[in-house]
Amino acid sequence: MIEAYRKLWPSRSGTGSIGSIEELEQKIQIELNDELTHPRVRKSRQEKLDMALQRIAESDLSTAEQTELAQLYKKIAAQE
Repeated sequence: MIEAYRKLWPSRSGTGSIGSIEELEQKIQIELNDELTHPRVRKSRQEKLDMALQRIAESDLSTAEQTELAQLYKKIAAQE
C-alpha cells in the first residue's frame, strides 16, 4: 500500500521516507487535516477526502491498489 501511495503522489516530499503503515496513516491524516496549508485557505476534511478519492479513482493504479488505498483513506477520515 505504501508503494501505491508513492505512485499516487510521485512528486510529494516525504513519500520516500515512509517505511511503515503507521507512517503512511500519519501522512494521510496530515493530508486530510490540510495541516500543510495556511489556516485561512484550508479545505474541510470532507473536501480533502473527496479530492483524494477522485485522484485515486483517476490514477493508473491497479483496481486492487485503488480499492485498498481508498479504504484506508475512508478509515482514517472516519476516525475523527
